[in-house]
Amino acid sequence: MLVRASALKRKEVINVCDGRRLGVISDLELILPEGRIQAVVVPGPGSLGGLFRPCQPIVVPWCNIRKIGDDVIIVDAPRNYCKQLEQN
Repeated sequence: MLVRASALKRKEVINVCDGRRLGVISDLELILPEGRIQAVVVPGPGSLGGLFRPCQPIVVPWCNIRKIGDDVIIVDAPRNYCKQLEQN
């Protein structure tokens, strides 16, 4: 399946563990020179461009992506995401 990075950045990211919407992809981590995607980056919970309080972004390794659909990307978010939500 061929997907453009711009198309990925328009899809909503949903955590399969708790059903929470994480947001939309803000960045990709690539492995060069192969050009493989290592991870997707989603702004952290409660961050609105970092205006109100700094929040660490959620980095979801590519191996944690379960399904890429037409409108959403289903992920199994890393454990540090759950700890981050408990603190907020």
